[in-house]
Amino acid sequence: MKIDMKKNDTQQPPAPVAGDQLTGEADVLKKQLDEATAQWKRALADYQNLEKRVNEERRELIQYSVKNFITELLAIVDDFEKAETHLKDPGLTLALKKLRDLLKREGVEKMEVMGKEYDIHTMEALILDEDGQDGKVLAELRTGYTMHGSVLRPAQVKVSKKKS
Repeated sequence: MKIDMKKNDTQQPPAPVAGDQLTGEADVLKKQLDEATAQWKRALADYQNLEKRVNEERRELIQYSVKNFITELLAIVDDFEKAETHLKDPGLTLALKKLRDLLKREGVEKMEVMGKEYDIHTMEALILDEDGQDGKVLAELRTGYTMHGSVLRPAQVKVSKKKS
């Protein structure tokens, strides 16, 4: 079957359209364009909000993971510190120093609690001693740590209490 690709001579040019009809069509097209633009802007805002939320959740997940890892690492630091008190090994001292430097770079700091008032937000009282001033820390049983200003692990302490 052969198709004739020649222009059909019987086609007529489109009839001229009145100015009022063109204005009406332009108004309809403008309204459709405005609606499509508004939809596009809403979709873009929704996407940007979603992107911000996903990035914030990702950041929080990373922070949570790092915090958990460092909390577990603190138990190892405690063991190294106990070993260092009994062994005077330069290799152990170097390894412990490197661990402390790593923790410091990550924003982890030891809490200073000796002689201070007992604080329920940063300390756990394991022993109450009925000597001395009420509420003073007498001994640090386990070191407490903060990370970027918030408590990572509370200090475990011996606290004085007045005799009743």
